[in-house]
Amino acid sequence: MGPVSEIHRNLLADAAPETRLPVDPAVAELAERGKDAFEEVIRAHPESSLCWALLAEGALNARTPGADVAAYAYARTGYHRGLDALRRAGWKGSGPIPWEHEPNRGFLRALWALTVAAQRIGDTAEFERCAQFLRDSSETAYAELSSSRPLEA
Repeated sequence: MGPVSEIHRNLLADAAPETRLPVDPAVAELAERGKDAFEEVIRAHPESSLCWALLAEGALNARTPGADVAAYAYARTGYHRGLDALRRAGWKGSGPIPWEHEPNRGFLRALWALTVAAQRIGDTAEFERCAQFLRDSSETAYAELSSSRPLEA
C-alpha cells in the first residue's frame, strides 16, 4: 500500500473519470486555411471553444480596457460552448479535463482567458471561481497557461 497521498489521488480518479472531448473540426480547418480565413472558420464552427479562446486571447493581447471587456465576452462564449461539449461527452460537472488530450485545450484555454479577463475587468468572484475551476480540471493546464499567458494587466 502506498502513501496516503497516492491512495487519496487514486480514490479521486476513480470517483470522476477523465473527460475527453471529441476532435474539434475547426482545428484542422484553421491549420489548412490559415489565419486569413479565421472569421470564416469561426462562422462555420461557432461551437468551437478554441475559436472563441483565440478571439479572447487576441483581445487580451491588445491590453486596452475595451479589448479586455471584449475578451471577457469571447472567453465566456468559448467557456459555455465548452461546457455544452463536456456535458455531451459525459462530464457530470466535476472531474479531470486533461490538458494532455488535445481536443480539451480549446475549453481550457477559454477558461483561462475568462480568468484573465475577469481579473482585468475587476470581476474578482469570477476570477477566483475560474482559476479554481481550471486548477480542479487540470493542474497541468493551469501551470502551462499561467506561465505562457500570465495574468498581468
